[in-house]
Amino acid sequence: MSVSPSDDAPPTGHAGEVFLAFLSLGLRSFGGPIAHLGYFRRTFVEQRRWLDDARYSQLLAICQFLPGPASSQLGFAIGLLRAGWRGAIAAFIGFTLPSALLMFAFAWWAPYLHGVWGQSLLHGLKLVAVVVVAQAVYSMWRSLAPDWPRRALAVAAAVVLLWWPGSWVQLAVIVAAALLAPWLCRHVRVAGDTAPRPGYGARTGTVLLAIYASLLLLAFAIGTHGDRLMQTGAVFYRTGALVFGGGHVVLPWLKQALVEPGLINENTFLAGYGAAQAMPGPMFSLAAYLGEHMAGPHGGAGALVALVGIFLPGFLLLSGVLPFWQRLSGRAGAARVMAAINAVVVGLLAAAFYNPVWTGTVRDVSDILIAACGFVMLAVARQPAWAAVLWCVVASGAGTWLAH
Repeated sequence: MSVSPSDDAPPTGHAGEVFLAFLSLGLRSFGGPIAHLGYFRRTFVEQRRWLDDARYSQLLAICQFLPGPASSQLGFAIGLLRAGWRGAIAAFIGFTLPSALLMFAFAWWAPYLHGVWGQSLLHGLKLVAVVVVAQAVYSMWRSLAPDWPRRALAVAAAVVLLWWPGSWVQLAVIVAAALLAPWLCRHVRVAGDTAPRPGYGARTGTVLLAIYASLLLLAFAIGTHGDRLMQTGAVFYRTGALVFGGGHVVLPWLKQALVEPGLINENTFLAGYGAAQAMPGPMFSLAAYLGEHMAGPHGGAGALVALVGIFLPGFLLLSGVLPFWQRLSGRAGAARVMAAINAVVVGLLAAAFYNPVWTGTVRDVSDILIAACGFVMLAVARQPAWAAVLWCVVASGAGTWLAH
């Protein structure tokens, strides 16, 4: 792909290290898209230091604005900034491959997770998500909400999202923070340039946005015409291009697109939905399971087409927006706007930590104690993430053993 003359210097990393980093996350990032944000921050901000909190928060804010799978878009952007287009593709493959393969294997291993010990294992992994997200909220609160105006913004955002949950409300809160920034963040000094630099300019961004729009028009034009593989690609591209909120929000869209027209029966759809809850990595990997069923005798190809179809629009849109975001952030007043948005992102993550991460996982006092110990391990003792995973799983299993 050609780039414009104003392109930045090429990234300094290489695709191999990006792939291995995201493969590790794809194997252990349980808990859904909100938990992924905590895993990403701990891995790429605190441990590997590929970017700082300011750039991480800006990327997160962009992904919150756009339709598509927010956590996968964030991972794609991190790979892009680290190692260019190869790094972006490596990040996507590494993070998505484990969950996609697990969805293929669902028919064989799912029965083993219906027993008491299987549920105990899954519960322990959900407690890991509680710990990771709590540590992310705590760290981002300290770095991105250091004064009372920004703390007020973060708290207000959390309250609003808890009272009126929804992806459109998230967008409205971010826009409101940007409008209030000149007043609430007028004390914020314009620091050095912290905008994400994708390594290409506005010309390439425009081409990417044009490709995104052209493929969307084509997907609508295909509709129910053509063979099953064409229909599969069209259905999943339309879904990925239009769904805001990502994660669990995509499920009603897919049900409407696949079950109601009779492309997949409801029992098959619900079985895949249940399996997706237990998987590490992105929720959108459900597309591999659904694509395999939808494509009939071409199941393997259907799974691949569905995966590419549902992820591609979000990646094209994000890649197209990034160079324009860079130009905007260099203008006067942009630092204050980003300071306000960064604070609001903390509030959004805090609201999501309570619902659904906390409310969907913590059941009793023993769960609170397990999560609290895990939080201390990460935030105070600075133990590695695998230690918290081991602790939560073993402690959950011990609780099950004592109860039986």
